[in-house]
Amino acid sequence: MKGFTLVELIVALSIAAILLAIAVPSYSNSQLNSQLRASANDLIASINLARSEAIKRGTTVTLCASSDGENCGGEWHEGWLVLREADGLHEAVILHSAGAIPADFQLTESSGNATLLFQSTGVDTTAASFTLCRSRPSAGSQERVVSMDATGRAFVKRTSRGVCS
Repeated sequence: MKGFTLVELIVALSIAAILLAIAVPSYSNSQLNSQLRASANDLIASINLARSEAIKRGTTVTLCASSDGENCGGEWHEGWLVLREADGLHEAVILHSAGAIPADFQLTESSGNATLLFQSTGVDTTAASFTLCRSRPSAGSQERVVSMDATGRAFVKRTSRGVCS
């Protein structure tokens, strides 16, 4: 006779269930880590773009929070814009628009700045620090802190404070 007995099938399914129970939390943490990394890298890329465009164009470039993708205003987790400011010769031009971060994540700027200005030298007028973390269904223990010094250089640091609320 070929095939499995009922006992062999139950043992095989039990082993599969145990392995699955071990793998799912690891997969969830891996997915969280990937989403945090991607969102932090998107913000870093936008900061670098704003800085390089300010230097290249020899004018002020703004990085600002944007809720609609067309105008400055809103919260950082809703998205952001990189735009060249209007001057006497040119109108304001959107250079890059980033959409909202994943719904279960939170992005805050520590000092409450909704706008960062990059001068033609690439220097930002203020230093900034963004915290990106999971807010739902429960605060995660992993977070990313994107810091930008007064020279306009940005870097990301992985922390495990999990202070997201």
